[in-house]
Amino acid sequence: MRLTSPSLPIGGYSYSQGLEFAISSGWVHDASTASDWIQGLLTNSLINLDLPVLKNLYEAWEEPGTDRVRYWNNFLSANRDAFELQEEDRQLGKALARLLVDLDLEEAKPFLNPPYGGFLTLYALASVRWHISLNDAAHGFLWMWAENKVLCAVKLIPLGQTDGQKILSAVIETISHVIMRGLDLPDEDIGYTTPAQGIASALHETQYTRLFRS
Repeated sequence: MRLTSPSLPIGGYSYSQGLEFAISSGWVHDASTASDWIQGLLTNSLINLDLPVLKNLYEAWEEPGTDRVRYWNNFLSANRDAFELQEEDRQLGKALARLLVDLDLEEAKPFLNPPYGGFLTLYALASVRWHISLNDAAHGFLWMWAENKVLCAVKLIPLGQTDGQKILSAVIETISHVIMRGLDLPDEDIGYTTPAQGIASALHETQYTRLFRS
């Protein structure tokens, strides 16, 4: 609950992951297209990259040594094809590492300095050490991600709160499917599959007016 709370002091609410550019360009302009964007990323990106990497990071933290942790941390960073997406991972990872150290999880301390760990690297560490099951950690991560994206859409389009809740209701069913498929994905099939998001995020870096961080 603490790891997935919107009040977790790591600044996750300040990033849109390309959604702000998609809205300013008219790709996303109402509740239906916002739902399509969010569901599309869940079923085409997180299912093929973030979720199976989370599984590998979780299993790596259960083993002695951190070589495998570093491998999957670097793999995930290499699959972020916009500087903004890479920087988001690093900033959230550093913020979460700082919080975990303050909560007496000393294994997070090396990630306070370069090379930083990504958010999922530290999230997996906390999940393993706090005895959160992989399935629960996966559900929590996807829900946290989806809720942040819905909040972005509600602010930017803008949408009413009821529209946001309807999108989240649909997302709940999608999450179960994504977890079932994503956690079983073979390592050789893991990779980034949504280049339009990368393009949107890269263009957001120089967007003239923006609410969300770049």
